[in-house]
Amino acid sequence: VIDHPKYQASKRIAIFLSMPDEIQTEEIIKDIFKQGKECFIPRYKPDSNHMDMLKLASVEDISSLPLTSWNIHQPSDDDNVREEALSGGGLDLIFMPGLGFDKKGNRLGRGKGYYDTYLERCVKHPSGKPYTIALAFREQICESVPVTENDVPIDEILYEDC
Repeated sequence: VIDHPKYQASKRIAIFLSMPDEIQTEEIIKDIFKQGKECFIPRYKPDSNHMDMLKLASVEDISSLPLTSWNIHQPSDDDNVREEALSGGGLDLIFMPGLGFDKKGNRLGRGKGYYDTYLERCVKHPSGKPYTIALAFREQICESVPVTENDVPIDEILYEDC
């Protein structure tokens, strides 16, 4: 991942904080800060499909964030101090989680449409839609995944031996 040309060229990167059954992102997050890039993480609004990408100050900043019902850290609902990526310079790259992917760039998420809705907002930002890379295990690559008209295809899927 850290040798990927899109990652190397990106300054503003959004990445998910991984759950135990996902590709672990901690080392990537450490590298984002090591290289002096800006790091944004999701804040999901419960009972909706709204998500914001909020700026992290440091790797250590993560452990100070409250835990969600999914047992992952995220900025609290009343955290209005952090920059939201689309209120600033937008994003260059988003690393995407998912349950399954196909080689056409289709992604099966957890069913709320958070990322698809966020990408639609990105398209309207002056900097445009960021490049999207899904991080997957080889076992998550399927022949096809079901999609609807609201699903936004991913630009690239990285997995072992891809």
